Amino acid sequence: MTLEISKLSNGLTVVSDPMPQLESAALGIWVNTGSRNETPAQMGVSHMLEHMAFKGTATRTARGIAEEIEAVGGVINAYTSREQTAFHARVLKEDVPLALDIIGDILTNPAFENGELERERQVVLQELGQVRDTPDDIVFDHLQSEIYQGQPLGWPILGEEKTVNAFDREMLKGYMAAQYRTDGMTLIASGAVNHADIVRLAQEKCGGLTTGLAPAPAPSRYTGGDFRDTQDLEQAHVAYAFPGLSNSDPDYFVAQLYATALGGGTSSRLFQEAREKRGLCYSIYAFSNGFQDSGFLGVYVGTGEKEAAEISAVIAGEMEAIAGDLTEAEVQRARAQLKVSLLMGMERPGTRAEQIAGQLFALGKVQSAAEIVAQLDAIDVAAVKRYAAQIMQAGMPTIAAVGPVARLERHAVFALRFGAPIADAAE
Repeated sequence: MTLEISKLSNGLTVVSDPMPQLESAALGIWVNTGSRNETPAQMGVSHMLEHMAFKGTATRTARGIAEEIEAVGGVINAYTSREQTAFHARVLKEDVPLALDIIGDILTNPAFENGELERERQVVLQELGQVRDTPDDIVFDHLQSEIYQGQPLGWPILGEEKTVNAFDREMLKGYMAAQYRTDGMTLIASGAVNHADIVRLAQEKCGGLTTGLAPAPAPSRYTGGDFRDTQDLEQAHVAYAFPGLSNSDPDYFVAQLYATALGGGTSSRLFQEAREKRGLCYSIYAFSNGFQDSGFLGVYVGTGEKEAAEISAVIAGEMEAIAGDLTEAEVQRARAQLKVSLLMGMERPGTRAEQIAGQLFALGKVQSAAEIVAQLDAIDVAAVKRYAAQIMQAGMPTIAAVGPVARLERHAVFALRFGAPIADAAE
C-alpha cells in the first residue's frame, strides 16, 4: 500500500491509494460523526441526514443524482454507523471527477427540501419497522442498548418513531453545521487514481465544507444488563456481550484472535460444540467490536425454545475451557482466517478505502497489511489465554434475547459463571 496524504487549507484530509492495475476507483468522504454524537432529541438524525443528502442539492434533484451516476455505470451510496458516516462511490477511472463532484455537491449544497423530507421520513419509518420484524437484527440493537445504558452509544442508529417524526429542515441543517467539519472529515480515493488529481478535485469540489472541529461525543461506559422480549417465533435469538477493547487498544488483535478461535468459523469451539456435537443451533458465532473509547466481546446464537435452556451453559463452558486449554493449532487457524480476510479485502478498492478511514480515525495513521500481519504473528497462545481469562472475570455480562426465551438461563446465574458476586444470583 503506497499512500499519499495531504491536508487542504480548509482542514480536509485527502488520501490517495493507487492501484495502477485497476480500471476503476472507489472514493468517498468519511465523517467522524455517527449516532453517538446525537442528543436525545436528535436520536436518528445522523441516519436521516445520510438519507437526505441524496434527495437533492441546490443544482441537482434526487432523480438527477441517481441518473447522473448511473449514466456512467457507477454506484453511489452511504452508510451511518455509531461513530462514522460515509458517502462513497465506485466508478471507472475517467468518471472519478463526476463522482467527486456529486459527493462534494451533496455535502456542501444539500437542499433538505421539505417535501423530500416528508417522503424520506416515511421511508425511514418503514426501515424501522423492517428491522423490528427481523429478530436476528433487532436483537443487536437491544444488546447495544443494554451494554451502554442511557448513553448515546447505546441508542439505535435509526432512532425512534418519536424522534424521526420530529425532524425538520432546521434540525438537519444545524446538526450538519455542527458535526460535519473538515477537521473530522477524510476524503479517500483508492484504485485507478492519481494523488495530484484527487487533491486538485478536492480543492475544487470540497472547498465549501464547514471548517473546524466537531464537538467530541460523550465518553462511553460499559454497564451491562439483561433484556428479554418473549415472542411467538420459531427460534430464540440470543446475543451475549462482555467488556472488551477499544479499536486503538494495544491488544485489539488479541481480542480478534480470541473471538475467531472461540466462534469465528466452522472449526471454532462454539460451532463444533454447540452445533456439530450437540445440535443446539443452526447459527452461532463470536465477534469483537471496538469503538473509539470502549468495546465489547459478543456471541450470537439462534436456537430452539427447548435448546435455549442449555445454550448459555454451553457457551460459558466453552469460554471457560478456551481460557485453560487453547492450543497453538487453534491460534494458527484463527490467525490464518484474519490474515486471509485482511489480504483479500486489500484486493478491493472499496474495502481498502474503508480500512484506511477506520485506521485514521482510530489510530491517527494507516498501518500497512505487512504491519498488521506482523502484529498478528507476534501474538502467542499465552496472550490469547490471558485475554480469555479476563473475559471469564467480566463480572457483568450482557444478555439480549428475542423469541421463545422463557427457558433461557437467568442473567444472575449466567453472571456467576463470569465472576459476579454470589449474592447476585438471588436476584
